[in-house]
Amino acid sequence: MEIDLLVNGKREKVSLQANATLLQLLREDLMLTGTKEGCGIGQCGACTVLLDGQAVNACLVLASDAHGKEVWTIEGLAKGEELHPLQKAFIDHYALQCGFCTPGMIMVALALLRQNPHPTGDEIKEAIKGNICRCTGYTRIFEAIQETAEKGSRL
Repeated sequence: MEIDLLVNGKREKVSLQANATLLQLLREDLMLTGTKEGCGIGQCGACTVLLDGQAVNACLVLASDAHGKEVWTIEGLAKGEELHPLQKAFIDHYALQCGFCTPGMIMVALALLRQNPHPTGDEIKEAIKGNICRCTGYTRIFEAIQETAEKGSRL
C-alpha cells in the first residue's frame, strides 16, 4: 500500500506493507532513527512522536493510520544548528545519560507544553509517566521540562 504524509514538515510518499507500524516507517523507510524501539508494546515511551500534535507510541500506530497526517520526530525539532529549547534544557540539566529514552521524553514534553504552556509539577509528572528512563531518576528530566515552561520558550 502507499501512504502520503507530512514528516517534520516534508511531504513523504511511502510504499509499505499493510501491517507496518509508524515506528517501522520512520526508522526503516525514512531512516529517522532518533525514534527508538524499546518494548514494542507501548509501555516504555521510547518511540513517542507527535501525530497531528498528539503524543503517540509509534510502535502501536499502524503506518496507514498516519496517511494524510502530520508527524514530528526528534529530528524535526532543531533549526539547523540551533537546538529546540527542550533539547537545550535537557542538555543544560543533564537530563540524559544513555540517551535512549530522550527523544521520546522530549516529544511527550513538547506535546504537553504545546497544549499547556504552564503546567504544574503534577501535570508534568502525569505527562511523562508513560516514558521509562532507567538512568536519570526523572528529577533532571522534570527540571528541564519545568524550566522550558517557565522560560516560555518557542515550542
